Order: sequence, then structure tokens, then C-alpha cells
Amino acid sequence: MILNSLFDSEPIALHLPDADISYFPDFFEQQKAEELFKALKEETPWQQDDIRVYGRIYPQPRLTALYGNQGLSYSYSNIKMNPHPWTTLLKEIKNKIEILTKVEFSTVLLNYYRNGNDSNGWHADNEKELGINPIIASLSFGANRQFQLKHNSDKNLKKNIILENGSLLLMKGTTQECWKHQIPKTTKPTEARINLTFRIIK
Repeated sequence: MILNSLFDSEPIALHLPDADISYFPDFFEQQKAEELFKALKEETPWQQDDIRVYGRIYPQPRLTALYGNQGLSYSYSNIKMNPHPWTTLLKEIKNKIEILTKVEFSTVLLNYYRNGNDSNGWHADNEKELGINPIIASLSFGANRQFQLKHNSDKNLKKNIILENGSLLLMKGTTQECWKHQIPKTTKPTEARINLTFRIIK
């Protein structure tokens, strides 16, 4: 599957204090995004890990998979994941992001939200493997989902945006140090969504 080398939209800057966040609503045009969603859904070896919340163990409310350079494991929420080797498709997607960002990513974490009951609670991508001020490139395919941000010290600073099919959200600078984000559950009927978060493991 050959991807266009140029991105298809200009960024929208969120202009939040202590953050550097840009949103590309049409990084992939819709037909291509739908093709990628279908391929990723069918070809990815999805897994569901257990997480510990206040001393109790629950199935993680989404499916995940990790791909990346050999030997670069990734740990979060007491879960340690070892990467699958890059596929041709993921390499092509990564290349398109790297043309835009001029950054070489080592790892991608895939999240599969099967319906509105699947979610990702408040967190920051600030694990020690990512280093200081990490750059996170987050791609969305499939159903639109709400993405919420809140500042760590100023409770009045909040932002909600809709992550659309084929969109790219780019987070840089002190975003992970000063802000948390989540994909909340929703009671509205919603189709499946796949999210790819590209990152650099030090």
C-alpha cells in the first residue's frame, strides 16, 4: 500500500500555555484513512493486558499492540510491552510522519477502541524511557472520539477536541510535563477507532 509523501492539511495550533500542540485534521484523506483502518484492524496482533487500579486488577479497557526497533521495550501502568518488528505498512505511515516532523521515531503504540465503552484514562506520556519533553505523534483512524486535556496545576485550564478519522495530533515541548489527557468513555453509539502514537524511546 503506497502512501502519498505529502500531508494533506495545514496544522491548527491549540495555543495552550505550557504546551506545544498542533492538529492536522486531514493528514490522510478519508478513503485512504478507511483503508488503513481496515488493514490495521485485521493485521494487528491485538492484546488485552490487565491493569491495577487502587489495588484491584481489571482488563485494560481497549486492545493494544507495540511495534518498534528491536530491543526497545515500553512500560506504562505496570505493563511491560516488547515490540513486534515494523511492518511494511507501519514503516510507510511512520515515514510520512517523519517527513512532516523531521524526527525519527523508534516505536509506535497502537490502541484499538472497539466501542464507546473502551477508553484511556487521565495520564501523561511521561515515562522515563521517553526522556524530557518527548514528541508524541498521534494518528486516528475510524470513529471520531473526544480528546480531553487538563493542566496539572491550573484547574481552569481545560481543552476538549474531536480527533477525526485520518487526523494527526502532534504534542511537543512541555506538554507531557504540564498537562494530562484522556479518551473518555461515551454512552453515545460509536464505531471502532484505532489510534497510533509514535514516540522515541531513549
